[in-house]
Amino acid sequence: MAETVFTPCLEGMKHVRSESGVMLAKPFLDVCKQILPVLDKFGAAMAIVKSDIGGNITRLEEKYSSDPSKYVNLYSMVQEEVQNKTAKASSSCTNGLLWLTRAMDFLVELFRNLLDHADWTMTQACTDSYTKTLKKWHGWLASTSFTVAMKLAPNKDKFMEVISGTGDINADIEKFCTTFHPFLKENHEFLASVGLDDMKAS
Repeated sequence: MAETVFTPCLEGMKHVRSESGVMLAKPFLDVCKQILPVLDKFGAAMAIVKSDIGGNITRLEEKYSSDPSKYVNLYSMVQEEVQNKTAKASSSCTNGLLWLTRAMDFLVELFRNLLDHADWTMTQACTDSYTKTLKKWHGWLASTSFTVAMKLAPNKDKFMEVISGTGDINADIEKFCTTFHPFLKENHEFLASVGLDDMKAS
């Protein structure tokens, strides 16, 4: 079967919602994890993003594993922290979910740019996505390190070749952006409903 680097996460997305349409914790985190190998192909440019995403996934997974039946729904962790007034702590799962969602926004935007702007370099595509998604939430330091990292972005054609595998990479990127975006949007709407969608980086 023809596969690209996106095949595992496209498969995984079919299981993110329960039959009643609720976002499930483990399948959502698994999909985010399956995106990490895609980031490896960027090399040093995405090291910061990857470690950030990895850390947030681990935090949420640990919480989930502590009581899988209690935390089967992704938002149950946040609701509990909101009740306990711990949601705004920098080490909270709420904060973890917020930053994980923002990092995924950045990636969806980036892959959308790679599809829509064939003439852009990888650095242009990365910088544009960063400006549209993460930049306004980052402080000066994070912003500066990000800008430096983007200069290390790989050659776009080589990158596309590496992630293509044996499949139709453009079709898979399109599917990834279209299918994943609604999950992220729902996360933002849920976090906004409890007043926690606008926390900035310390």
